[in-house]
Amino acid sequence: MSHEHVHELEYAGAPPKIEVVATVPGAPPAPQGAEAMTILITLPPGSPGAPPHRHSGPAYGYVVKGEIMFELEGEPERVVKAGEAFWEPGGDVIHYQDGNNLADAESAFVVTMFCAPGAPMLTPVSAEELEARKDRRAPRPPQG
Repeated sequence: MSHEHVHELEYAGAPPKIEVVATVPGAPPAPQGAEAMTILITLPPGSPGAPPHRHSGPAYGYVVKGEIMFELEGEPERVVKAGEAFWEPGGDVIHYQDGNNLADAESAFVVTMFCAPGAPMLTPVSAEELEARKDRRAPRPPQG
């Protein structure tokens, strides 16, 4: 944890335990006039999650239960487990995956998004655009 996140406070009793779960150096700014929203997403076992989409602004998430398969354009897919955080810059970057990585249990995550005024929470990406931008997607792991 960097020093700028440490604060000296006096508490009337036992102080709370505070842990920095993740930081994003150089994170993109929220869109002008953004609406911040926090949502809880609960995925049934094996759920693929949302189809490929975009967010109009940055989004920050934390897995509260289970594990999700997370993938952003240009980055390899990765498993994010309960207690771990993730983020995405929003804008033009495609969010490919946020599905449940578990076939036998629910997974859940909380996301705070900063949406441009009047923009939907997420915008699906067409099959045609996915095809046109396939060179921007990280190599897929071998299926076997």
